[in-house]
Amino acid sequence: MAKDSADAFIVRSAEGEAIPAAGVDHLFKLTAGQTSGGLSLERFLVPPGVVGARPHVHRAHDETFFVLAGRLTVTTEHGDVVLYAGDLAHAPRGSLHGFRNAGPDPVQALCIYNPPGYEQYFRDVHAAVEAGQDVTAELLADLRGRYSTESF
Repeated sequence: MAKDSADAFIVRSAEGEAIPAAGVDHLFKLTAGQTSGGLSLERFLVPPGVVGARPHVHRAHDETFFVLAGRLTVTTEHGDVVLYAGDLAHAPRGSLHGFRNAGPDPVQALCIYNPPGYEQYFRDVHAAVEAGQDVTAELLADLRGRYSTESF
C-alpha cells in the first residue's frame, strides 16, 4: 500500500486494519490517514444473533452501510428495516440508528464514515479489552462521548 495519500494504491481482500470489538469483526480498508481526511471504509462481519450497535446518534459524522451478504436489521427513528445484499442505509449525523444480525447467516457489509476518524473509537475499545478492562456500559458511553456519539 502506498504511504503517500496522493498515490493510488490497492488494498487486497485480506488486507486492512483488523479491530475486533463486541462480537463484530471490523476490517478497516481505508482510514483517515490514508484518504487525507476524506473518509474511512470498513468491512464488518456480524455473526447470527449479534447486536452490532445498539441505537445511537453520531454528532460529528455520517455513516453509510452497504450489505454484501446476509440480512442486516437496521434500527432508525422510524423502526426496524431488514437490508439484504445490495441494499444500502445512510445515517446522516444527528440521526438515530443501530444494527443487528437477526438472521440465520453471518452478515458481511461495508460501512463508510464521513468525515473519517471513528475507527479510533474501535481502536480504543479494543485497547481497553487488551488491557483487561471490563467493557461496561459506562466505559462505552465514555469512549463514545469522545467521538461525539450518544447511545440511547
